[in-house]
Amino acid sequence: MTIPADDRTGAGVPATAVLLTAERTPAPRKTFWTQLGASLAMFGNRKSAAGLIILGVFILVAVFAPWIAPYGPSVQHLDATLQPPSWQHLLGTTHIGEDVFSQLVYGTRGVLVVGFLATIMATVVAIVVGVTAGYLRGWKSESLSALSNVFLVLPGLPLMIIIASQFEDPPLVVIAAVLGLTGWAWGARVLRAQTMSLRNRDFIQAARANGEPLHRIILVEMLPNLMAIIASSFVGTMTAAVLGLTTLAFIGVIPVSNLNWGTILFWAQQNSAFPDYWWWYVPAGLCIALLGVALALINFGIDEYVNPRLRSAGERARALKKRGIDANAAVTAVRTIPSPATTGSDQESTPV
Repeated sequence: MTIPADDRTGAGVPATAVLLTAERTPAPRKTFWTQLGASLAMFGNRKSAAGLIILGVFILVAVFAPWIAPYGPSVQHLDATLQPPSWQHLLGTTHIGEDVFSQLVYGTRGVLVVGFLATIMATVVAIVVGVTAGYLRGWKSESLSALSNVFLVLPGLPLMIIIASQFEDPPLVVIAAVLGLTGWAWGARVLRAQTMSLRNRDFIQAARANGEPLHRIILVEMLPNLMAIIASSFVGTMTAAVLGLTTLAFIGVIPVSNLNWGTILFWAQQNSAFPDYWWWYVPAGLCIALLGVALALINFGIDEYVNPRLRSAGERARALKKRGIDANAAVTAVRTIPSPATTGSDQESTPV
């Protein structure tokens, strides 16, 4: 019997057949660009975008430093010592005529190189220790947890001073390793707690029941769900690494040959630039603060993406702002909307 076309979803075909047909419809396939867009969604809000723009400017300055800086960082102009900012020297000169703007530009490279290297090292160690300690059970998990707790309570700055002072002229890799060694424990602790909540989820239990190997469960099943936490930990660790580097340079632990913003502050302090010669130390301090603000904005954006309450509150505030309503106002705005049933001057006040 031929079922009419307009009756195939009615009494002519059982409801179960219709449901089975609907269930067999293949889901749209996720392409590489779709997965990449989903991974970068945490950076889609305005806070993260502003932080990424500022960080991108610093990266461009570090990459194109030889073309941006008008002079070499150690070129001396003995006829123009301790000069205030001018067209010839945009940020003035030091006590031996070195251009402060050129030193600031070249110092950006040292800060970002050490910051990224230290953060990558610390993040890798935090992922290995934290995720492994969260997934395993028994004495193995407790041992890794105790190791991260020990590094978490160790005083970071004294430990960095002790390790860095053992080298006469440490290269950037050694400085980054010292900063990474003292900065991985917090991220490992957070990842362990998040992994412990994931290991009892249904999809992890299903993968374990199917006989999936451990490395595949961690790499394929767990890490994609931990990317937001890892990104937040990466940003926080980089902030601590930049502050640690500039602190070590300012107190003179790192040799002055490793030019960075902390080195500029060190020479300014050694030559009594405070407070008269403000152009020597204020730009370096502002760059440290601006980079910290950029990383903080990125971290705030990631936190808003991870936390559902913050994300819904942000979306609501943006929706109200588009409608011309201040979300922080103490009184709810009321707009007068004409009623369809009224004519002329008769209107009905409806709160929005």
